[in-house]
Amino acid sequence: MAVGKVTFTKAEREKLAEVLWLLNWISVVTGVTLFGLGVFLKIEIQKWQEVMSEQGILDVPHMLIATGLAACCINFLGGKICLDCADTNKFLRWKMMMMPYVVCTFFFTSCILVGALMCYSIRGQLEESLFLGLRNAMRYYKDTHIPGRCYLKRTLDQLQIQFHCCGNTGYQDWFHVQWISNRYLDMTSSAVVDRLRSNVEGKYLMDGVPFSCCSTFSPRPCIQQQVSNSSAHFNYNLHSQQLNLWRRGCQQALVDHYTSIMQSIGLTVLLVWLFELMVLTGVRYLQTAMVNVLLLGDPDSESNGWILENSLVETAWSNFNIIKNLGKCYQTDDDPNINIPTAAAEQEIPAKQVQIDMTR
Repeated sequence: MAVGKVTFTKAEREKLAEVLWLLNWISVVTGVTLFGLGVFLKIEIQKWQEVMSEQGILDVPHMLIATGLAACCINFLGGKICLDCADTNKFLRWKMMMMPYVVCTFFFTSCILVGALMCYSIRGQLEESLFLGLRNAMRYYKDTHIPGRCYLKRTLDQLQIQFHCCGNTGYQDWFHVQWISNRYLDMTSSAVVDRLRSNVEGKYLMDGVPFSCCSTFSPRPCIQQQVSNSSAHFNYNLHSQQLNLWRRGCQQALVDHYTSIMQSIGLTVLLVWLFELMVLTGVRYLQTAMVNVLLLGDPDSESNGWILENSLVETAWSNFNIIKNLGKCYQTDDDPNINIPTAAAEQEIPAKQVQIDMTR
């Protein structure tokens, strides 16, 4: 039994073909939209890719870009096909192309759904990538003279200023890394030497943060050095000075930033998928209805269209039997291709033997 069986008159088939022609052109616009969203997301990610440990997150914009280009090409061709399908004679030119076109549209529509799901499932990977990337960037913050790392200081400062954040998970993260280069340390000072020797790895650690961690809403000059020492500053209490430094970590700030972008993109892509699914369904109905018209031999008659010719169970069972019989080896007595002598063949064999004996 066919799934989604619908009967179409000639006028309804022509109307369906015209509507699908218009929807395919709209789909070209949605393809451009997908392409644009992918480019936008890729640019946003590349802005802060220096603080990411891996670039797996770029799979999402690459998927959107590829899907958008595919949408433009497939739907451009689909518009021409659907317009010609309004005429039975023109449909004959596309008859062999319709089924491959429907299959390609199905896989392309599935890719759109995958792209939408990737936008919502990337948060965990993004959190881990930013945590490891920010941790490494903070370690190399001081290496402004080393090629490949010289821009990390500027990147981190811009990040902390723009997103009002400090450190990886908080400003205390700067207490565990040496963010001041040895070139700016006074090695003749006993205090500096003692601090270097007090650390197992010989690092100059202190309870201080870079200037970019200072809050612009602070009512007093920013306290960057000896942040945890309340007695070192006048009228200063670490726990009450909430506006002195940015309290939010940059990992959380970037995760929230990218999550909001991807949720908006994911919703848009999901709506595009629903639209493309509607177009795919219409194309499938048009294809099956036109094929049945050719089988009937009367272009003016009614014809049936469907999504699946058989039920899902019958289709799955049929495909299972086809796969099961692939490469099947028949026994000698069961082989349907074995040569079985016929009565005529048995009569020809003695005649050939007589001719051979006469030649001898």
